[in-house]
Amino acid sequence: MIYVFLANGFEECEALAPIDILRRAGFNVITVGVNGNIAIGAHNIPVLCDTTTDKITFENLEAVILPGGMPGTLNLENDKIVEKAIDYAAKNGILIGAICAAPSVLGHKGLLDGKKATCFPGFEKDLLGATVTNTSVVRDGNIITAKGAGVAFDFGFELLAYLKDEKTANDLKIQMMFK
Repeated sequence: MIYVFLANGFEECEALAPIDILRRAGFNVITVGVNGNIAIGAHNIPVLCDTTTDKITFENLEAVILPGGMPGTLNLENDKIVEKAIDYAAKNGILIGAICAAPSVLGHKGLLDGKKATCFPGFEKDLLGATVTNTSVVRDGNIITAKGAGVAFDFGFELLAYLKDEKTANDLKIQMMFK
């Protein structure tokens, strides 16, 4: 099971593109509302979430995904259940994906120390301990970071390559007419 946490103010593309890619590949992707059943995106697009933070467990967790956007990223960082999910994933070597401003949440927790990472320009100072790259998507161990909405599909395919394999990700790119 993969949790994609949606907090009010999330960047819609950064959440929905990876969800779509991973669901097409057969993964059980659960959208988790931080502020209730409906999350309102940064561009006022409401998304009905599959569940809410008060109803989740970490049993069978395969990944935690954090879309960026403002104030979505701040709302993620200020939620105790989201923090617990990140901590659980980090402690157990489970995939953590963060895009745009959301890698800052990982940086503040010290999870990027000694790792390569990327983020939306202006948030580099928040990637504490990381070697910040200018690459669109960066995978270092069980953490995948990405720059922003324009690379949301690349981010999704990198998540898929990690969770399954490169061939599956490349085959899906062809099926979806990506590049």
